[in-house]
Amino acid sequence: VQLVESGGGLVQAGGSLRLSCAASGFTFDDAAIGWFRQAPGKEREGVSCISSSDRSPYYADSVKGRFTISSDNAKNTVYLQMNSLKPEDTGVYYCAADFGVPGLLFLRLWASGGQGYWGQGTQVTVSS
Repeated sequence: VQLVESGGGLVQAGGSLRLSCAASGFTFDDAAIGWFRQAPGKEREGVSCISSSDRSPYYADSVKGRFTISSDNAKNTVYLQMNSLKPEDTGVYYCAADFGVPGLLFLRLWASGGQGYWGQGTQVTVSS
């Protein structure tokens, strides 16, 4: 299993970025897959994911209405469209996947990184 993130960068507050995560080595539909982030000095947290069961999206309260997760199964790629970015969205964004776990549980409990498969992360910096 391999996950490769791209699309991070520096953007001003109110701007937008789209992150991509190219997945390989597993059947896309079999896994919960999503995004986590870690801000400087803070613990990693779940941002958004797509459930393995019914492909429903889940979002952290802090990003609801601003971020949208989507996937292209033909490309085995998941995206995170981030709009109305705020300085507090700054951090390293990681793509992660795991099997046999409900989406909401994945988003809330997998942030520690001890389980599942993880990409190397991509830096997102939002300036004020």
